[in-house]
Amino acid sequence: MLALFPDIKPYKTHRLPVQDPHILYIEESGNPDGIPVIFVHGGPGAGCSPKARSFFDPERYRIILFDQRGCGHSEPHACLQDNTTQALIADMERIREFLAVDKWVVFGGSWGSTLGLAYAQAYPARVAAMILRGIFLCRPKELAWFYSEGGASRVFPDYWRDFSEAVARRDGENWIEAYHRVLHGENELARMAAAKAWSLWEARCSTLRPNHDVEDHLMNSHTAVSMSHIETHYFVNQAFLTDNQILANMSCIERIPGIIVQGRYDMICPLESAVELHALWPSAELHIVRDAGHSAFEPSIADALVHASNDVADLLSGGELSY
Repeated sequence: MLALFPDIKPYKTHRLPVQDPHILYIEESGNPDGIPVIFVHGGPGAGCSPKARSFFDPERYRIILFDQRGCGHSEPHACLQDNTTQALIADMERIREFLAVDKWVVFGGSWGSTLGLAYAQAYPARVAAMILRGIFLCRPKELAWFYSEGGASRVFPDYWRDFSEAVARRDGENWIEAYHRVLHGENELARMAAAKAWSLWEARCSTLRPNHDVEDHLMNSHTAVSMSHIETHYFVNQAFLTDNQILANMSCIERIPGIIVQGRYDMICPLESAVELHALWPSAELHIVRDAGHSAFEPSIADALVHASNDVADLLSGGELSY
């Protein structure tokens, strides 16, 4: 089993103004002359972890991380103004131009797979290959699975009880709408409690086995606030996507090579979406990890992602996918 590459530090960081008032944090690490890869983090609103650099061989890759609007080191924190999927796609293309990248590998998990696919469909000529994990297509049935009774709540009824008791629904509200209302209300204590409860539900369901590192990252106040505010903002707006948009446009990227890594016991983004995506993407390989859930940092998922990044580097150096 492959482990993550050793921790490294960026050789360069940037503050890139995009649409006012947003300023994006961008960093580069690894080999400045290596294969460019952009890491697209999840959430939306989770921000990047320094560990994200470790999925890639630093001698072969020019590793580009960025925090999406409103999260991580980007500013202003938790800002929802002009924070849409279309704006994030434009930001990625702006980053590519700013860094003078011709083509790059797009690497994304969970919401990062959604945004990565949407970007690739908008700019297919700029994508050399894709590595995607924990496929999330942001469809109503996927949101209902995780944020209503009858889906993940039946697998984790104890965790769901904590989530559902943290806010009170009004008549006609679903849980996403209720959290959105409280998170944008006047009561500061209620806002923070809701942010923590929203993030704790996701953290607890992320791994097959309890992982305190994942919980600590998502429960950090800075991350919990941005993730809860930005996720509910996106989810009440159907992620600013049209119905079934990503699957309907797969013909745009069907020739781009890809590797999909999916935990069989992913309770946040169930396997069904990965299978549907793979059926419409003949140039992609689907690897189902039999002993893992959702998190990229579960040992078997990390192993599969490192294998995938090595294989893509081989492919782009003139070889073939051996996955």
